Amino acid sequence: MSQAKRVVLVSRPKGEPRASDFRVEKYAPPAPGDGQVLLRTVWLSLDPYMRGRMSDGPSYVAPVPIGGVMEGGTVSEVIVSKNPGFAKGDIVLSRAGWQTHALSDGAGLRKIDPTLAPVSTAVGVLGMPGMTAYTGLLDIGKPQPGETVVVAAASGAVGSAVGQIARIKGARAVGIAGGKDKCDYVTRELGFDACLDHRDPDLASKLKEACPKGIDVYFENVGGAVFEAVFPLLNAFARVPVCGLIAHYNDTEAHAPKWASAMMRAVLTKRLNIRGFIVSDFAARHGDFLRDMSGWVREGKVKHKEFVTEGLDSAPDAFMGLLKGANFGKQLVRVGPDKVGA
Repeated sequence: MSQAKRVVLVSRPKGEPRASDFRVEKYAPPAPGDGQVLLRTVWLSLDPYMRGRMSDGPSYVAPVPIGGVMEGGTVSEVIVSKNPGFAKGDIVLSRAGWQTHALSDGAGLRKIDPTLAPVSTAVGVLGMPGMTAYTGLLDIGKPQPGETVVVAAASGAVGSAVGQIARIKGARAVGIAGGKDKCDYVTRELGFDACLDHRDPDLASKLKEACPKGIDVYFENVGGAVFEAVFPLLNAFARVPVCGLIAHYNDTEAHAPKWASAMMRAVLTKRLNIRGFIVSDFAARHGDFLRDMSGWVREGKVKHKEFVTEGLDSAPDAFMGLLKGANFGKQLVRVGPDKVGA
């Protein structure tokens, strides 16, 4: 077997991650013991939350240790099995991280049927990003027919699904994305009612025009200037699922905005529901999600786009680009062929 590769964290970034914060290492693939399987990574998912795992501040999970393999969701092939629950050639959803090979005792692995959909969707529209959109919007946002739903990062893996589900539920969908090409994709291909460029200096006034009846649900992926444009337009009893704050992930110090007191007053007087969430909060909804989302994808009601880079070595640059909005759709790294020898 050829040498394996992994990407490890060398230092904790101060501000934006740099190439020097990562190191690509070669190592000998481990041999599985009794009850274990050896996995070969096919697809690696890159997601904004990984920036938080590079820091050692308080969070809902432990950070990646210095010298440790960067963590992440993967689609993997079982290439050696000493576990009766898995056979050589099985395709599984795993959390092998940024490496070409990994050992597993089978805990947390889920078999993927490659005949149902391309296996890359297991870390995309039919995986964590899709379920994040589904549960955050439906369980917290609770859009009603005729309401207005606004979603930031609307061309991304989560935001694109949010707007399309909102449309399925009879709501208006207004997206905010970075640039004309992304906005055109969001309206023309995904069917949003409108999409605005977050770089537009007139974002606030144009958002008000696009939402003449105000905003009932705001799906927060970004924070920063986008949130400041949205907040005054929130209607009484509006719901704000807070999924991410990518505009702040590289902040070097925490500080409350000058208008924090005005925001809290509006939370009180408008009776707003602002709730942060992690997709694992809704683990019990996984069956409902797979049933509904796979059906919508099959029927063409939910479309998705993948942004692929080739080879594990490309992961650091691709991740740094993701944090700057360089990707167009779900960011994936093709680490290896779908099947050994393919």
